[in-house]
Amino acid sequence: MNRKAVLFDLDGTLTDPFEGITKCLQHALRSSGMSSPPLPAELARYIGPPLTDTFRELLATDETDAIDRALSSYRERFAELGMYENAVYAGVPEALADLFVEGYALYVATSKPVEFARRIVDHFQLHTLFRAVHGSEFDGTRSDKAKLIAWLMQEHALSPQECIMVGDREHDVVGAIACGVPVVGVLWGYGAHDELVDAGATVLCDRPEHLVRTINSLAGTGNTP
Repeated sequence: MNRKAVLFDLDGTLTDPFEGITKCLQHALRSSGMSSPPLPAELARYIGPPLTDTFRELLATDETDAIDRALSSYRERFAELGMYENAVYAGVPEALADLFVEGYALYVATSKPVEFARRIVDHFQLHTLFRAVHGSEFDGTRSDKAKLIAWLMQEHALSPQECIMVGDREHDVVGAIACGVPVVGVLWGYGAHDELVDAGATVLCDRPEHLVRTINSLAGTGNTP
């Protein structure tokens, strides 16, 4: 069976959210009493993983109330400013359009809250290319990538044999593999080569311009962009 559904991570795969996410993390940490939050470059590695895990590590606490307060501060700034301090990677819209024309069903599968994810996809006028945008809920439901992928497949009556996951972090790779879905690890985002390979990725793509060819090869369509 040819694989005809492609699931895309958002941050670090479709868009570069560095400015918005790092500024929102700094804002949340200051609001939590940290007088000197890490510099933006030091926070880049937190782009992609679920925010609850990020604040648990940055605040060095498992205290639910402290993590929830940081999340609230982060989301307050993110909803107003952070989600728009963002940019689509060059070459991504063209790759998505080519996949759409070739008949792939495209979905967004992100750990980001779905309300924010949909607004970002709409803002960058990518919504016409996607069948649906899926993410987590504000309470953390489906922030785990494996649970999100499994839920997405159930919602759209897709089998693992029909799907390919595309993402830039180990969470995308581990989640896809847990669901039996092949994954393309992309190298223009925030996960380095070794992170992706160590997580289990065997197919990597270094540029958006090569994405269609890579997916076609993995899907077994024999098509070329």
